[in-house]
Amino acid sequence: MQDIKFFEDKMNKTLDNLSGEYGTIRAGRANPHVLDRLKVDYYGSPTPIQQVGNISVPEPRMIVIQPWEKSLLKAIEKAILTSDLGINPTNDGSVIRLIFPELTEDRRKELAKDVKKKGENAKVAIRNIRRDANDAFKKAEKANEISEDDLNESTEKVQKLTDKMIEKVDKAIEAKTKEIMTV
Repeated sequence: MQDIKFFEDKMNKTLDNLSGEYGTIRAGRANPHVLDRLKVDYYGSPTPIQQVGNISVPEPRMIVIQPWEKSLLKAIEKAILTSDLGINPTNDGSVIRLIFPELTEDRRKELAKDVKKKGENAKVAIRNIRRDANDAFKKAEKANEISEDDLNESTEKVQKLTDKMIEKVDKAIEAKTKEIMTV
């Protein structure tokens, strides 16, 4: 029978995934994590942009990508243009600059909705893990592996863990929404 730690780890992975998703949502400031999912064709294999050049944030709304090989400039530019970032890169022959425009009020509201939706999806995932945990404990009780008291205690612990994780998700939603709505 699996213990509560197993389900706690799964819930923590859900939280990590959510914070990873939130890292890719741009909030008006240049955040190099928006490039995390972009891959460049590097000698025939898709390679993360971070592994083919230096990425820096010299100004609050600008990212500079300096590839280690000049031949990669076009490939990096193409990867950014075909991505869903919605930013046109400027290529000066040695570096690529990404200038992030100020977010409009409508765009901020749209992003805040997206943040809430991703948060709700994380909550659903956590609740599904709770259900799986409770099912596992009920199955163990039916198979006489644990007593009814153990079942009740385990169910209670999982519920407390779920409440704690949902609270963390709510705080993450609140923090990211605040970051997006701050002009």
